Amino acid sequence: MKMMIKNKRDRAKETKHSSLVVRWVSIVALTITVSFVLFSVVVYQIVSKQSMNQQEETSNNVVVTLERTLSSIPDELEISNVIPSLSPSTRRILNGGPAISSKDTRNNAFSDNLISLISNPDINVAVYNRHNEVVFANGDTTPKFSPFKGNRRVVQVKRNNKTTLVTYQKVYSAVNNKLTGYVVVSNEMTYYNHLMSNLLHWMLIISLIAIIFFVAISYVLVVNVVRPIKTMSKVAKEVNADPNSEARIKPLNRDDELAELASSINQMLDRMQSYIEQQKQFVGDVSHELRTPVAVIEGHLNMLERWGKDDPQILDESIKASLQEADRMKHLIQEMLDLTRAEQIDVQYPYEIATVNEVVRRVVSDLAMVHPDFKIQLDEDDLPDDTEIQMYHGHLEQLLVILIDNGIKYSTDRKQINVSAGVTKKEVSIMVQDFGEGISPEDQKKIFNRFYRVDKARTREKGGNGLGLSIAQKLVDSYKGEISVESVEGQGSQFKMVFPVLSKKRAAELRKIEVEKHKNDVPDGILK
Repeated sequence: MKMMIKNKRDRAKETKHSSLVVRWVSIVALTITVSFVLFSVVVYQIVSKQSMNQQEETSNNVVVTLERTLSSIPDELEISNVIPSLSPSTRRILNGGPAISSKDTRNNAFSDNLISLISNPDINVAVYNRHNEVVFANGDTTPKFSPFKGNRRVVQVKRNNKTTLVTYQKVYSAVNNKLTGYVVVSNEMTYYNHLMSNLLHWMLIISLIAIIFFVAISYVLVVNVVRPIKTMSKVAKEVNADPNSEARIKPLNRDDELAELASSINQMLDRMQSYIEQQKQFVGDVSHELRTPVAVIEGHLNMLERWGKDDPQILDESIKASLQEADRMKHLIQEMLDLTRAEQIDVQYPYEIATVNEVVRRVVSDLAMVHPDFKIQLDEDDLPDDTEIQMYHGHLEQLLVILIDNGIKYSTDRKQINVSAGVTKKEVSIMVQDFGEGISPEDQKKIFNRFYRVDKARTREKGGNGLGLSIAQKLVDSYKGEISVESVEGQGSQFKMVFPVLSKKRAAELRKIEVEKHKNDVPDGILK
């Protein structure tokens, strides 16, 4: 019951999570919308301001011209003195007549400054006296007067979504500088209102189309990015449900970070699965190989328990046999551990450096001392003293010990081992040659397999478990090298190892990384 409730909760959590596509597209849509709104507002304000300035200039020219014309009147503005002060053309226009009369000459008509200013049908002019009475007006609509402070006042009046520009101007007599009346100019601004209305309309349409267009593009792009992520998530879930699953991310056919991530995940899954296989193989191999020595020890103990403990000879034989099997078990477990560690070199020893000459000389010298009955020769004339490879020096020692010890085990009459080392521009080669039994072509294909023995009876007699060459191959492979064998039955065998040469620059980088790593690993108190 509890398990069912938990599963329901897990499913509920999965359904609650929001899609990455929805999140990203929403963010992009919001960003684009805000950007277009801000852009539209800025453009609208700029166009509005520029157009309004033009309309204000037009109204200002009318006001200034009228004020300058009427300022010549010394007394309060009245119909009797306003009309005569205006030119015939201006009076005709103010009264709603044509701009040009047949009685006017061309020069007189076009020399009147007010003609070009107030001929605009949007301009309505009214002249008021000091008592706020209309003394003159043009057109059907008379701008209303409203008291104001100062000499001039400009007001924008909004009616029915249309803006009208009204300018109020006080008129002073140029003769005695007294206030004689007021001029009110109303500019309907038809072009301005039409322009701003159309601009707003088209901006809304263009912004809407642009937002839909860019959101659609962003959706396609986001889906293109999220699709590989969903594939990775699906593969991760399959592997999480079954660690032995062979599910992998298919090639994305793209050259970007997602393709690199997919490749890294596949490599990680391959490594994880290889560790699982190593663990299984380790357990299986140990179980298989330990069965025989355990059975032998158990048999001897049962025999001693029944009757053998009273017989000194059988007791002695059983104890020796059990100790021998226990010792073989110990060596077997150690070799199995070495084999497992050899498959994890890149994790345990990623930055180690080995000087080839130093290691080869030391191993040859030590084994020559341990086996005085053998002649172990070293030829390193073709190997410079500063030749280095990326390898833990202990593993290079282990490789040499395995190959030399293997040659000693299978030697016959000629007790000699030749070790040689040389270098080319890119590779270091190390060869170990013996003059023993040799290996048949059929066995040469199998000698690197786990627990394989060319001569099982002879190998068991010499204490071998068939893991030495398998460990050697794993070590060489882990350090990106190659190992091979050439052998002739009855004449001996030659094992050859090849490793990439480490450049001076790369060696310096690895040493620096190793130093930094050790600094970080040291407890704070030690450095004080």
